[in-house]
Amino acid sequence: MRVLIYSSHPYERPFLEKEAGQHDLAYTEQRLSLQTAQLAEGFEAIAIFTADDASAPVLQKLAAMNIRYIALRSVGYDHVDLTKAHALGIHIANVPEYSPYSVAEHAVALLMALNRKIAESRLLIQLQDYRLDILTGFDIHGKTVGIVGTGKIGMAFASIMKGFGAHILAFDPIENPEASSLGIRYVPFDILLKECDIISLHCPLNEHTKYLFSRDAFSKIKPGCILINTARGAIVQTEALLDALDQNQIGGACLDVYEREKAIFFQDLRGKIIKDTQYTHLLSMKNVLITGHQAFLTKEALTGIARTTLQTIASWAKGQRAASEL
Repeated sequence: MRVLIYSSHPYERPFLEKEAGQHDLAYTEQRLSLQTAQLAEGFEAIAIFTADDASAPVLQKLAAMNIRYIALRSVGYDHVDLTKAHALGIHIANVPEYSPYSVAEHAVALLMALNRKIAESRLLIQLQDYRLDILTGFDIHGKTVGIVGTGKIGMAFASIMKGFGAHILAFDPIENPEASSLGIRYVPFDILLKECDIISLHCPLNEHTKYLFSRDAFSKIKPGCILINTARGAIVQTEALLDALDQNQIGGACLDVYEREKAIFFQDLRGKIIKDTQYTHLLSMKNVLITGHQAFLTKEALTGIARTTLQTIASWAKGQRAASEL
């Protein structure tokens, strides 16, 4: 099967090629959009990432070029109009899981770097300033950690926090049967906000979770709480987060995702002015640590994503339904 890989980057191509088998893969760094959909002319399938646009108009254009298969190189599918895809007869499949530890461990890395002032410490060391006055953090041991979303990634994060000696609360409409073995206690959302010193987000973005962290949520959050978001940017309302930070309602934020990241992440913007004032405001704050949607970026995760993506393509090439078809 001839497959066009949209939003491809050098870091992932060796992993995709290793799993390609007999399939003919072509790559473009351009994102799928109404303007770039024509690049798929002559291909049988495409593979897209989180920054790509698979909205109804784009899908309509792809269908007119006889594209019937779209493989997502991600767990999330909030960037795809599934209803329209089904109506057009386009098959959509995601990567339901890869290495959950990649994202969970990155969330912990962000937490520890922010809490223990690693960036500030490195800067001071480079300046040969060895004073410790502004580098005080806190122990994770004994703190209450809240987890929103207890799927595989949330559970991996919980396991690490358990190793630190933290107490763990969780909010999820569907309780994970393995949670009790880690001593996780499910509570209502308002209780989680009120009692947790750290809150980490590991839920999908949908109509129920968009702006879950709004002004109302931040008004109820425990003072000094650190918020970690390695899930999807729009789970957190940026304007409300900025207000909470400016008013010292929360102690800090660790962000690997951002509400309007599609205009910024996954591209080289050196020499250009970023005009998103909310993003630049976040970037200027000492109690905010931002990475560019890299939490998934481990060799193990890239292997899993490539393998599942190409297994999906192989199933479609045989006329079979893909195991992860949505």
